[in-house]
Amino acid sequence: MSLVNIKIDGKQIQVEEGISLLQAARKAQLKIPALCYHPDLPAWAACGICVVKVEKSPKMMRACSLPVSEGLSVVTNDPELVEVRRSVLQLILASHPQECLTCMRNQNCELQRLSAEFGIRDIPFEMRPKKLPKDESTTSIVLDPSKCVLCGRCVSVCQGMQNVWALEFLSRGDQTRIAPAGDIQLDDSPCIKCGQCSAHCPVGAIYEKDETARVWSNLMDPTKSCIVQIAPAVRVALGEAFGLEPGTLTTGKIYTALKMLGFKAVFDTNFGADLTIMEEGSELVERLTKHPEKLPLITTCCPAWVDYLEKYYPEMIPHFSTAKSPQAMVGALTKTYYAQKVGLDPASIFHVSVMPCTAKKFEVQRDQTMHSSGFQDIDCSITTRELARMIKQAGIDFLNLPDSPADDPLGEYTGAGTIFGVTGGVMEAAIRTAHYLLTNQEMGDVNFTPVRGIEGIKEATLQVAGKTLKIAVAHQMGNIQTVLERVKAAQARGEELPYHFIEVMACRGGCVGGGGQPYGATDEIRLQRTQGIYKDDSISKERCSHKNPSIQKVYREFLGHPLSEKSHHLLHTHYVPRPLYRK
Repeated sequence: MSLVNIKIDGKQIQVEEGISLLQAARKAQLKIPALCYHPDLPAWAACGICVVKVEKSPKMMRACSLPVSEGLSVVTNDPELVEVRRSVLQLILASHPQECLTCMRNQNCELQRLSAEFGIRDIPFEMRPKKLPKDESTTSIVLDPSKCVLCGRCVSVCQGMQNVWALEFLSRGDQTRIAPAGDIQLDDSPCIKCGQCSAHCPVGAIYEKDETARVWSNLMDPTKSCIVQIAPAVRVALGEAFGLEPGTLTTGKIYTALKMLGFKAVFDTNFGADLTIMEEGSELVERLTKHPEKLPLITTCCPAWVDYLEKYYPEMIPHFSTAKSPQAMVGALTKTYYAQKVGLDPASIFHVSVMPCTAKKFEVQRDQTMHSSGFQDIDCSITTRELARMIKQAGIDFLNLPDSPADDPLGEYTGAGTIFGVTGGVMEAAIRTAHYLLTNQEMGDVNFTPVRGIEGIKEATLQVAGKTLKIAVAHQMGNIQTVLERVKAAQARGEELPYHFIEVMACRGGCVGGGGQPYGATDEIRLQRTQGIYKDDSISKERCSHKNPSIQKVYREFLGHPLSEKSHHLLHTHYVPRPLYRK
């Protein structure tokens, strides 16, 4: 990429040709304020806060959509620009509810932060806050259009990044608002509950359905035995809520905090990930060796992806792994295997999962297979953000907590279990165990790097036990269509399959970039979280799921073997076509 010389506020800098002035300024550690811009998304120039002055031009230009070129000279800060930006903010605030103290985004709101930075103390315009009803129809996401600032991020995410098209701009002028197409309820739309709209919203217009009050209520109920599990990606992101760098491993501190909150037992979803690999890996080997007509096998750990496939590609259901997600497996075993071991009535168990994902709230009650224990296997799922709020509410000094271990028998995990939190991780973990199941030999080097990285689609071919295994990894829903259409085209022409095994995660970067993670994720932050996950893998005593002693024990004592009748009842599910729009 060629470089160009530009001048910002009299400072000469050299940047890549074609990037925006806003991007160039940030690379040079110069700040131009913006509200509608997000590095994940194409610039839309909606808010007008990033205006700058271009030399020899009478117009103010928006930095987010101004491409740099040789000789460009701009002023980004002077009294007039400050006044224009302040006025824009005041106009936005004039139609925005003044509910900061009770807002979900209080002290973590981009509009609030900009208003503080510009010292706004009054609004010289007529106050006309919107009065629009909330949409609380889904179990995962809440839309509060009264707080929408029309930045367009959620629409861009839903349509562009995720290819779901559940959200749209409705009406015109000062009546413009964000809602599902057709002005229907979100739960009746194609929404897959991935939560990327909420993760990218700069204000409190879209957020996860908060379940912390319900968790507190059960923690205080003496008749309840509260059990909790934490997902792989939570351990590398929760620390951000307490000032730590993204990717900082806080696993032991999280266990300690959860015990201080009052949970009777703290389990780890990574154990469930190891269990998933045993079931899904066995499923792959069975299809490779006995039922090649059922290939490709497609992973099903991501509930948003499952929802997407059932709505957009129901003809691919026969290729879906029937293995439940790690969360669901731990839930089923908690109210069966664990309850039996400790003599606990499963009816008294209130099982909470801490997930980086808003779609997990949907998954825990998606169908009857989520009641395989005879009860709802997981009673409540909360996000990383919700756990951070609970820790703060309890007055726990998280940064100075000692580390403690997870509890037996569902707390021990391997490196393969922890890499489920990143794109390519499920595939890499499956390959480590599939190699053993096919050859009865361990891989020499368990690091399978071709599936790592932030590229939207990753492909690789490997030889295992004389068999060629072609694999694909896709993350961010907008990328999966390319992979599935290649498979469908080959099937239609009767050609050799392009892939035998496909991993899909709905969110960019995988679960580390999930819709329930701390706000502000960018590729840089996702990569930092990813590095933390791989660090956890590298320091693990065992790095292959089949070598987890607790996994071996649960099969020996309870399940029998992978794909057994009991395993199918507790650890597997089924899928059904779902309409894009409910009637």
